Amino acid sequence: MDSSLAELDARITGCRACPRLVEWREEVARTKRAAFADWTYWGRPVPGFGPADASLLILGLAPAAHGGNRTGRMFTGDRSGDVLYAALHEVGLASRGTAVRADDGLELYGVRITSPVHCAPPANKPTPAERDTCRSWLVTELELLRPTVRSVVVLGAFGWRAALPALAGAGWEVPRPRPAFGHGARVTLAGSPEPLDVFGCYHVSQRNTFTGRLTPAMLRDVLRTAAGAAGLRTRPEG
Repeated sequence: MDSSLAELDARITGCRACPRLVEWREEVARTKRAAFADWTYWGRPVPGFGPADASLLILGLAPAAHGGNRTGRMFTGDRSGDVLYAALHEVGLASRGTAVRADDGLELYGVRITSPVHCAPPANKPTPAERDTCRSWLVTELELLRPTVRSVVVLGAFGWRAALPALAGAGWEVPRPRPAFGHGARVTLAGSPEPLDVFGCYHVSQRNTFTGRLTPAMLRDVLRTAAGAAGLRTRPEG
């Protein structure tokens, strides 16, 4: 991993800027869930995951209390991650379709996953103030990825609202008024060294995947389109 991005990840894991989130993530790590009683929870901010030269960035919401907050890796150890990594594997962007723990050998191909809020929030709902406090981390990550990143998939409306000002802060030109979120939305932002394609996708939350609002086929379709815009090869459907 690029030393600058590695340094950023290390700094993120030591952040204590939001008292409510610090208290919650550490309380969850102490009390645990019965099914994970034998785990030593991570209990800290969760950094991004994936190569430093990624051309496709996936942006979520925040780590899950008993997922990333337990394992220390984005979308690892929870139902949302089960759906996301299965889709990434099926389209050829991940080495395996499951994400159990940070040392399970999973690799991403040309893809990095991050979030606008790096701590697990109560009820999976960060406040706007917490989102804004965390923005500087995302802006810096985008700046470091700028030489190679060509497309971004944003999971959910919260992530979309967080992504656009961060992208502007990192130097891309975001239209005014800001584009609205929608599944399948696509916006091309002017910038250097290349324009950036931003795609909207319903979040891989259980609420969306259990009800069929977001199906595996819908998710794979967005990932394939975004990967194509990023110059990545994918495995054909079927």
